[in-house]
Amino acid sequence: MAKPAPTPPGAPSALHFTPDADANRLLASEPLAVMLGMLLDQQVPMEWAFTAPALLKERLGGGPLDAGAIARMDPGALEAVFRDKPALHRYPGSMAKRTQALCAYLVEHYEGRAEGVWGGVTSGDELLARVVALPGFGTAKARIFVGLLGKRLGVRPGGWEVVAADWPSIADVDTFERVLEIREKKRAMKAAAATSQPAPAKG
Repeated sequence: MAKPAPTPPGAPSALHFTPDADANRLLASEPLAVMLGMLLDQQVPMEWAFTAPALLKERLGGGPLDAGAIARMDPGALEAVFRDKPALHRYPGSMAKRTQALCAYLVEHYEGRAEGVWGGVTSGDELLARVVALPGFGTAKARIFVGLLGKRLGVRPGGWEVVAADWPSIADVDTFERVLEIREKKRAMKAAAATSQPAPAKG
């Protein structure tokens, strides 16, 4: 069974991404939890995605989240865990597969340790490259995660600010109230982008 990583000096005791205090403490204390929350943060509210790791931990027996154990699970059994009520995501089947793929990648490349992704990196470019390589993380998601690591967890190799997301994201959340503020900013950005698109030519 995996042991939770020690909390770095000065690291927060909680990440206030959800209204659930226990879920927030888990996000700060177990690197795999915050990584899985970031993976699941698409097509659902941010707080739903970042509460999911706590529910997953509970349904898997309550011990520390273990990438190796998740990678070895029967895919159907893991999907059932995701589908149980309340579901861990709007698309539990596909997200169970992505979670298992991410955990298998961590086992293959980082001995099952999520914190191995950022351990020992010497530049922001190196950190971004490692995160982009994770299954389920595209460039935009990876840039948000780099920002989260730097702003909330103190992972700040040289140049991290340059490669981190430069738009409002979960990385900017220091209280749960800011989740709602960030959501409104994202909606405004999408609306502005939509209205700036040129009208289609009429033939």
